[in-house]
Amino acid sequence: MPYDFKLPDLGEGITEVELRRWLVKEGDRVVEHQGVLEVETDKAVVEVPSPRKGTISRIYRGEGDIAKVGETLLTIAEEGEVPTQASTVPAKSNGIVGVLPEAEEEPEILATPMVRKLARERGVDLRSIRGSGPRGSITPEDLSQAATPRQPEESFGPVERLPLRGVRRTIARNLIASQRNTASVTCTEEADITDLWDLREREQEALEARGTHLTFLPFFIKAAQHALRDHPFLNASIDAEAETIILKKHYHFGIAVETPDGLMVPVIRDVDKKSIIALAEEIQALGKKAHERTIALTDLKGRTFTITNYGHFGGVFATPIINWPDVAILGCGRIVERPWVYRGAIVVRKILPLSLTFDHRVTDGADAALFLAEIVRYLEDPALLFMESV
Repeated sequence: MPYDFKLPDLGEGITEVELRRWLVKEGDRVVEHQGVLEVETDKAVVEVPSPRKGTISRIYRGEGDIAKVGETLLTIAEEGEVPTQASTVPAKSNGIVGVLPEAEEEPEILATPMVRKLARERGVDLRSIRGSGPRGSITPEDLSQAATPRQPEESFGPVERLPLRGVRRTIARNLIASQRNTASVTCTEEADITDLWDLREREQEALEARGTHLTFLPFFIKAAQHALRDHPFLNASIDAEAETIILKKHYHFGIAVETPDGLMVPVIRDVDKKSIIALAEEIQALGKKAHERTIALTDLKGRTFTITNYGHFGGVFATPIINWPDVAILGCGRIVERPWVYRGAIVVRKILPLSLTFDHRVTDGADAALFLAEIVRYLEDPALLFMESV
């Protein structure tokens, strides 16, 4: 009988994907394990294979659509069968990786029955509203503000409307989730990294000769990891439902990488067990995979802390948004030459601006300020990184 092929569980907690490109069309014959569809998950592109051989009798979704795990994608008629339209009634089935789980529920939306009723009457999607009430709950005032009719942008002049898809869609969704689920505060600091600058200059040529590009990022990562040992509440997450803070006993760092498709955050694991050179090599390799969209989903998951280096693009200070469910993110700005008081005299030094955004529910400003000060100490005296490394 015709086989309904449903979107399988791709692992890593993925509940939905964007259908990027069909590799087959209705009427095509396929063999088992032949790629039939490219999907875009949380920033990676994955090819979905056919679990059976036969003829494609129906394709249910178009390119650019969003499909949830367990949703029927196509029907395959096996040898000798007359292709028919298959039932679209949702049902559990065996996918290419076993029994498919039900799609996960959307993040909880806190709203009273009255607010929900008003939202239905006014045609407002509560998922699009950031609540200002207790624990982020949506108040009647939030709803009224969201329901206020907006004048079409076209009425002010020519515009171009672009669909929010792919990486940009994922970024938008994650940033709203962060704003909705954290109580974020940003503090700043400056570090005199003249000695670190000289160290990198001395070592860079030899490393380049062996194919390793040494940037400042491995030093930033190492300094932050050392400081996190004394400030564990910044290497954590929070289970709001259970009212529990989860302190991470490992150090997996997300590093923000700019790609032609948008920002990606590959994860470097166990940075406390790796040297500066090993980190430089891994950053180089992950950055290449991110640009080529060949990065594995596992390389995008499981971080405990994130660093973003917008100084590479000329930025100075910023208010980086927490990469939720992390509780902190460190931003590194552009290194500039500046007059600086050094050993009692005003001299020109290399100054690095730093911005730390943290979740105020988990820790306080004093802890964040001390954490930043400790990072500054390591960066101003990089020998400490080697003195205190395991």
